[in-house]
Amino acid sequence: MKRTTARISTIVTAALLAALTIVVAETVRAGDNQSDPGRLLARYAVAWVLFAAAVWAVRKAPARAATGLVLAGAAAVALAALAAPPRTSNDMYRYAWDGRVQAAGVSPYAHPPAAPELARLRDDWLFPTQGSCHEWGLTRTDSGLCVRINRPTVPTIYPPVAEVWFFTVHVLSPPDSRHKPLQVGGAVLAFGTTLALLFVLRRRGDPARAPARAALWGWCPAVPFEAVNNAHVDTLGVLLTVLALGTAGAGARRGALLGAATAVKLLPVLALPGALSGQRNPARVVRVVSALLAAVALAYLPYVVASGTGVLGYLPGYLQEEGYEPGHVHRFALLRLLLPDAAAGAAVIVLLTLTALYIWWRGDPARPWRGALLLTGTALLLVSPSYPWYSLLVVGLVALDGRWEWLTVTAAGTVLYLGGRLLPGFTLQAWVYGTAAVCVALGVCLRAAPARQLLERRRGGCRTCT
Repeated sequence: MKRTTARISTIVTAALLAALTIVVAETVRAGDNQSDPGRLLARYAVAWVLFAAAVWAVRKAPARAATGLVLAGAAAVALAALAAPPRTSNDMYRYAWDGRVQAAGVSPYAHPPAAPELARLRDDWLFPTQGSCHEWGLTRTDSGLCVRINRPTVPTIYPPVAEVWFFTVHVLSPPDSRHKPLQVGGAVLAFGTTLALLFVLRRRGDPARAPARAALWGWCPAVPFEAVNNAHVDTLGVLLTVLALGTAGAGARRGALLGAATAVKLLPVLALPGALSGQRNPARVVRVVSALLAAVALAYLPYVVASGTGVLGYLPGYLQEEGYEPGHVHRFALLRLLLPDAAAGAAVIVLLTLTALYIWWRGDPARPWRGALLLTGTALLLVSPSYPWYSLLVVGLVALDGRWEWLTVTAAGTVLYLGGRLLPGFTLQAWVYGTAAVCVALGVCLRAAPARQLLERRRGGCRTCT
């Protein structure tokens, strides 16, 4: 009977993965997020349903078959996402430009793309000279320059390890290959993260559950859409964070890997309290923190030499633009339902600080990813960003910890990003992130009940023994 059930589970999982791969390929060909966001959102929803069903089905498959399905499925959905250029985010074009600028011997922090000093590096792909400049992803500057790069009049915002990735991809790319190398690079990083998760989960977790956990990353629709098709560099930060928490102890190596992840995108720094979970030894804490700071400083050093304090680029302006200043309605959506605008930002800082201290003092050192997931997921719930790729780190941490309810944070960002145009005037941001918060709370309650029952049975057993 068990053998028959396992065979059926394997067949059903394979069929669901085949359907998911087809849906991913058709979705990236379906159009962009501006011309028909409703149809795109519906296709995303189908992909999420197939993903959930596949993860549920694979749990009953034999371990070896499940591992093969995880790897084959992760590869298939990543390859399917290569079927079209990016159509929901144009960040990748800035990556391509920054790589080209560095290959020409110029710091990416020195000049914005529209600067006349860089005119010699322009081509008809990133700076089209034909047409009306009204296609998706195109922007016209005040000077009349048509460009695919967003924010073309300001310097880059990306930290140095991300810039090294852009340079590496550019150097390894064939001439005139345009968007494809960055997408292929995203696929390599995404699949590499799946392999890293399988390794970590087999080594430090339950080997029987490792494939289903890794599938939470490898098959999650956010990965092919954001990590591969849109080629978001956040994926490199996810891989480094998984390696930091899963393959290194609480020492300099963990701190250095986490520092490298932070120098890709700043968000992985939220994993630091998790990396220090339960560490009361001051020497270990100092080793992790000092290694993190040293890794970030060393990554920035060559760019500081080239650009001085300009290495911050447009980052301070981006933080303001993204709504961290008082009175902006696009951040802290849940807290703004309860607090005045001026108090929301301060409340976020206090809540995250208290959460970080709790994780550091009471966290499980054997599962550092659990604290990292709690703080990162809480931060995204409180900040409530409209960009779903910010939560790729949450997806990776969910795969490590198995707490799937946090994936609703990723789904909330996706719905907000694609659905905002469909319901103008509707408080979609508060609704989607409020729903995600409720799902997380329900997950905590459902997990706590069996744990309490087990604890009570153990206590009862001890009383009968005495």
